[in-house]
This record gives sequence, C-alpha cells and structure tokens, in this order.
Amino acid sequence: MALSFRCLLRGLSRPVVRNNSTIAETAQVLDEPIQTFRTIENNPINHTNDHINRFYTMPPAVADKLFRYGGLPKRYVAQVTTFMENAILVREPALEIISYLQHADYTKPANRYVLYGEIGVGKSVTLMHILHYGLESKRIIVHVPWVRNWFRRAKEVAPSQSKEGFYDIPVDAAAWLIHFKHQNASLLSELDLKLSKDYVWNAREKNPAGSSLVQLLDFGMARPKYACDIIDGLANELKIASTAGKCNTLVVIDGFNSFFGNDTRIKGSDFKLVPPSQVTITQPFINLTKYDWCNSAIVLTVDEFAVSLKDHHQSIFPRFLLGKEGFEHLDPFLPVEVPNYSQDEFETVMEYYKERKWVRNISKEGQRELELLSNRNPYKLMRYTASL
Repeated sequence: MALSFRCLLRGLSRPVVRNNSTIAETAQVLDEPIQTFRTIENNPINHTNDHINRFYTMPPAVADKLFRYGGLPKRYVAQVTTFMENAILVREPALEIISYLQHADYTKPANRYVLYGEIGVGKSVTLMHILHYGLESKRIIVHVPWVRNWFRRAKEVAPSQSKEGFYDIPVDAAAWLIHFKHQNASLLSELDLKLSKDYVWNAREKNPAGSSLVQLLDFGMARPKYACDIIDGLANELKIASTAGKCNTLVVIDGFNSFFGNDTRIKGSDFKLVPPSQVTITQPFINLTKYDWCNSAIVLTVDEFAVSLKDHHQSIFPRFLLGKEGFEHLDPFLPVEVPNYSQDEFETVMEYYKERKWVRNISKEGQRELELLSNRNPYKLMRYTASL
C-alpha cells in the first residue's frame, strides 16, 4: 500500500516524458526570451500609458476591413508583407487623441484635432491606431486616406452637372464610396439609417426620403456619374443622423491641407488648372469638418507633401500648411504634434526589427550609428535598416 502511494506521488510531481523530442520542445519554450517590446492587448479601447512604447498586432480581419481600399503608406505595406503581421507601436500622440475621444462631451459641437509633424514621423500610422479605435468603439468612419491623390492623380475629370463652373472626379468618387461602405458595412446594417429628404438625379431615378442610406451608396457606386453629388448628400445625412443621436461619427482625413492648396493637375474645359475649391468632392469634406454638428469627432493631419513642392521644408505647423482660409475654417482646433521616436521608442523598434530578422548581428556601436543617421525618424530608420 505504501509503495502504491509513493508511486502516485511520483507520478503527480513530474510529467511523463515519452520521447526526446518532448524534452527538446519543453526546453525551447523555457529558453524563449520574453518579448518585452510587445503587448497582448490588441484592442485600442483598452490602451493606456501601461502599453506605451509597445507593439500591438492589428488582426488581419480588422486590417482588411479598414484598409482594403487604401490608407496604408506604400513603404509600410511592403514592411507589413515582409513581417507577415501588422504591428503598430503604441505612441503618445495616438493615446492622447484616443483619451480625448473617450472623454469628450458629444452633446457639444464637434471637436477638431490636427496632427502635425515632420515628414516620416508616423502621422498616417497614428491615424491607423485611431481608426482601429473608431472601429472597435462602433463609430461611423469617414476616412480619406490621402487627399492629394484626388487632385494630382484623378482618373477622370468631367464638368459638374449640378454646379456650374465646377468639375467632378467621378471614378475616384465612386471608389471612395466603395471604401466608405466596406469600412462601415456591418454598422450601417445594424443602424439602418434613413434618408431625410428626396434625392432626385434625373426624370426616372431618385432616392426617396425614408429609404435606406445604403441604397444611396449603392446607387453612387453603380452610377459614378452622380458619385460626387452623392458624397455631398451622404455628408449631409450623416450630420443630421449624428445630431439626432442615431449614430456617432468619426471623420479622419490624411493630408487635409490639400483642400486649401493649389497643387493640382485637374484641367477644365479651357485647359486651365482647376483649384481644389472648384472640384465638387471638396465641399462635402469641408462641410464635415465644421463644428455645426454633434455626436462626432474630427481627426485630421496636415503634411508638407500635401502641398506644392515649393512650400516644402518652410514650416511644419498647421498655421502655415493650412493657409489663412484653412486655418480660419478649423479654428478653434487642438494641435497634436507627432515627433520622431523617443529613445525608448527607438530601442523598442530596434528590438522588434531584430525579432523579425529585419536587422541581424548589429553591434551597440552600429545601432548607435543608425540612431544618429536617422535622427530617430521612423521612415528614415525603416529605410536605413532595409539593407541590413
């Protein structure tokens, strides 16, 4: 009896090892270093200062929902493909704006937040973090990935049928409607927002009051000819629905100062360049960034690349990049600077690069040289490490 009891204790005190491979696997797990540069909290709603300077992983399904039709910088997309994951560094500017969004009084007029900083500091990636928060907190997302593309790379230009002297970019407008619907499909189905008035397009086609907002979107995607005017109607309907408390809207626009610049390649019927103010797609987003509605928040970036090349490197501040008209349109707003990496952020990113085998066998002196060469600028650091 005593022998049986001792055998039972021996069996409970240590695992049964059947072969040598199990021993090797166990040893490998025990010897694996703890990745202090990551956080397992992948929901941005729960991100706090405890997660700062750590990478979180955006699930592939979320990335597909938010960025299938644009919103990621090309170099960043290449890196995500190489690393086989979409890891985002939790940084102070994103946490600051998320904190404002969480504690704002949405019965008051919309707050405007403007991200600014040098080229390559990560303003677009900061917007990615904020967009993920907007998706998880069930807000209608109005996202323009990069405004300048509309005025520099318009796929088609046509005179506006509703506004004399204005011009449409119908293909780009229809593509944006697809982007908007894809990002908000599940929430639009859940909320089932209705149109507040009739939208008559011609003698035979209209979207009557009381019909679904989704039907308006579908019509614009099927008939690009009316897409710019439908975006205008969508902006008005979202403002009405948000103010009535039917939804909460998050407007996110990258390169907002392009709307107030003259860096355009769109030519009118007289072959003269058409400024953004005379392109019909501009007005709906100017309308959405006003403060005359509630249950909404507006997060924008201003960027040197969003304006003419001759204005580069003169100033990174919103007052200069927006110009007098743009600044007066947004005033008052809260500016939030996105800086280069701090020392802790730089070391965290280097640890991540090493773990992903992007950087191998680098000495402390070599890492210090990278820090000095890049000045801890995120984009420059990514480019300098590409050959390592």
